Amino acid sequence: MNYRTFGKTDFKPSALGLGCMRFPILNNDSSKIDEEKTIQLIRYAIDNGVNYIDTAYPYHSGNSETVVGKALQDGYREKVHLATKMPVWLVNDFSDFGKYFNEQLTKLNTDHIDMYLLHALSKERIDKMEKLNVFKFLDKIKNEGKVKYVGFSFHDNLEAFKHIVDLYDWDFCQIQYNYLDENYQAGVEGLKYASSKGLGVVIMEPLKGGTLAKEPPQKVKNIFDNATTKMTPAAWSFTWLWNQPEVSVVLSGMNEISQLDENIKTSDSIKPNSMSNYDKDIIKEVQLTYKKLTKIGCTACEYCLPCPKGVNIPKNFKIYNQAHLYGDFEGCKKEYASIPDTAKASNCVECGSCETKCPQHLNIRELLKTVKNEF
Repeated sequence: MNYRTFGKTDFKPSALGLGCMRFPILNNDSSKIDEEKTIQLIRYAIDNGVNYIDTAYPYHSGNSETVVGKALQDGYREKVHLATKMPVWLVNDFSDFGKYFNEQLTKLNTDHIDMYLLHALSKERIDKMEKLNVFKFLDKIKNEGKVKYVGFSFHDNLEAFKHIVDLYDWDFCQIQYNYLDENYQAGVEGLKYASSKGLGVVIMEPLKGGTLAKEPPQKVKNIFDNATTKMTPAAWSFTWLWNQPEVSVVLSGMNEISQLDENIKTSDSIKPNSMSNYDKDIIKEVQLTYKKLTKIGCTACEYCLPCPKGVNIPKNFKIYNQAHLYGDFEGCKKEYASIPDTAKASNCVECGSCETKCPQHLNIRELLKTVKNEF
């Protein structure tokens, strides 16, 4: 495992971090984690050099932190830097900061959190947090030794990102970044800006919700197949990220040992600034091709769920994207027809609650209409 720099700190994180939002589940229910497989997965990652574990209060309907806490018993807690996040959207007064933080300590079965983030910040959310004296709270838990490093995860535009970076003496930040999102949200400019300010930069959604790890559309597959460099689609994505010296940790929501093995192997072979110009050109060609084919920028994070009417928003968008990516409209129509009526796009009543929670800022109501009309 390669280890990298983490901003102005002396922490050396593993190039690959384990994201805890997409654990193995039971009965197709994301709230029901397969604990046995998950604990085995987490400990296997740590045994093979991963020292950064990232969870959050809402992951797996609030159950991720509890399972992570179980996995880090038997001496594993001391081997990692544990990251979790304050659910800022639930905070309405100063006392709420302590309430949720202490609940997280209990769920994680620990007396301290190494990396503590304000979750999914936007300009609107940081303004509210400032009014509630969040920085006073962060200073307090850091001075008490309950937290080692403080940071934030982010979903808004570049201007808002720079504003938040400059507000406080952060240790690190977490941004959505992959070769399809090079200029989206914080983007490459935000990456370089945060790094120049001494922040460690943690990458989430490196495979855009798994899209970049799957068997690619034929037009993309042809580009990779014709390249003299041979890598899996996932390895191309990670190579592009780890080539950038400003990247401190790349989180991946791996739910199989085989995925861990592949990604660890890739991390071992890539150092900053080692990617050839030829390989960079391959990625540029792939970028252009994907952007022409992808219709909806959903990462299946499920922040929009539960829908009050039961619409499975990510499922609808996944099927719609697959129809366009792979040109399989008849097959995808059949898959759409198999969804329960309550979960179909046609069951949307346009209440808009999903749009307030979407990190991608998608116009979900209009997009669901598009799905309904096409299928």
